[in-house]
Amino acid sequence: MPTLIYSHPASLAHETPAGHPERIDRIRTVHQVIRSPHFKATIHREAPLGTEVQILRAHTEEHYQRILAASPESGFEYLDPDTVMSAGSLAAALRAVGGACAAVDSVLANDADNAFIAMRPPGHHAEANRAMGFCLFNHAAIAALHARAVHGIERVAVVDFDVHHGNGTQDIFWSDKNLFYGSTHQMPLYPGSGARSETGVGNIFNAPLKAGDAGAEFQTAMEDIILPALNLFEPELLIISAGFDAHVRDPLGSLELEEDDFAWATLQLMEIADTHAKGKIVSVLEGGYDLQGLAGGVGAHLQALLHGNAAVED
Repeated sequence: MPTLIYSHPASLAHETPAGHPERIDRIRTVHQVIRSPHFKATIHREAPLGTEVQILRAHTEEHYQRILAASPESGFEYLDPDTVMSAGSLAAALRAVGGACAAVDSVLANDADNAFIAMRPPGHHAEANRAMGFCLFNHAAIAALHARAVHGIERVAVVDFDVHHGNGTQDIFWSDKNLFYGSTHQMPLYPGSGARSETGVGNIFNAPLKAGDAGAEFQTAMEDIILPALNLFEPELLIISAGFDAHVRDPLGSLELEEDDFAWATLQLMEIADTHAKGKIVSVLEGGYDLQGLAGGVGAHLQALLHGNAAVED
C-alpha cells in the first residue's frame, strides 16, 4: 500500500525571528521533496487540528494552558531563549498533533502501511510540563498514547535518530514499561540528556554518539543497542522521530551521516515493524536545519518507506 503524507499550510505560518534555525524555509524544502515526481505514488492528506484530549494524554493541563495563553496576536513570544511563538505557531503545532494522530488512525485502519507527517514545529524536546528546544507539543508521544487510548494498542515504540536527544519523549515514557524509547544522538550536545545510564523502567535505550561519528558508528549503535532491544519489545506500532540534523552538512550538530544512513536505518526499522507490527509505521518530522541535508535526508527516508528494499536496489 502507498505511503500517506500528512501536511498543512499552517506550517508556513509558524514564524521565527531572523536567523532562527527552525525557519519556514525548512518546511518549504520538505514540501518540494514530497511533491516531486519521485513521490507521485504517495497519498497526500491534510492534517486536522489536534484536540485537547489528544494533547492531555502526554502533557499536563498546566502546560497546555500555558501554550494557549502564550500565543501572541502579533510579534513573538519567547517561551525560552530558543523556543518562540508567533501568531501562527499554535495552529501549526495543533495541526502537527492532529496529523500525527490521524496518521495513527489511518495506518491502524489499514489505509496504508506507513505514514509521514511533514509538519513543524518539531516535538521531541517537549516534556510533559515544559516546552523547549523549538518544540511546543510532543507529537510522537501524543501519537503513541493516542494509539493506546483509541485503538487498544498495548506496546508502542518510538525510535529517534535526530542529532539531539529527545528528552521530552523520554520524560513522558519514563515510567511506562509498555512504551519504548530508543535514541541515537550526539553527546555531549543540547539538551544534555541521553546517557546510556538513563533507562527508565527498562524501556529507555540511549545510544549516544560522539562528534565526528559517521555512518559506521551510527549503524553499530543501532545494531548493538536499539534494534535488539526493539525486537525484544515486540512493538505493535512503531513511531519514528525522524530528525535529519545528524546529516554531515547540518550546522547544529557534528555527526557525519549521509542520505544512505537514513535510508538504512529506515529499512532496519521497517523490518522489525514487519515482524511485530504488520509493517505499521508512523514517521514524524523532527529536526534538520541545513536545507540541502534536510532535503536529502527526507528523500532517502521517504523512498525507503515507500519502496522498501527496492529503494536501495534501485
